Amino acid sequence: MILEITKRSMIGIAFGGIFTFIALTIMKLNNLESTVSEIWMHMGASMLLGIYYGLSSYIFSDGEGSYLKQTIIHFCLSLTVYFIIAFTVGWVPLNWLAALLSFIIFVTIYSFVWFGYYSYYKKVESSMNEHLNKK
Repeated sequence: MILEITKRSMIGIAFGGIFTFIALTIMKLNNLESTVSEIWMHMGASMLLGIYYGLSSYIFSDGEGSYLKQTIIHFCLSLTVYFIIAFTVGWVPLNWLAALLSFIIFVTIYSFVWFGYYSYYKKVESSMNEHLNKK
């Protein structure tokens, strides 16, 4: 259990580092400057989000409740964690229009990822059923 938590956290940190590198590359290509403390703060926030998303899949692994209930819990928790971090580090300004736009973008990305996973697992399910029906 501890090994799995460590592994998922490290994967989350790696993804946070990759996103930070992408942001820094965009900044470099556009000749934008930033302070070390600002980069440190944003990288830390990115890594925290990565750790959360690495660990949040445990919601689906316990088998408690329906898939819909687990998805709703995951969505609400993800939205809460994202907005706490995004407001704290300044990714989203503290005004209703920016928060609404960020919410819409979050829901859109979450929906694309959800439908992608759903489609993939439905395809795997039908493939397995076809294989079992042949036997």
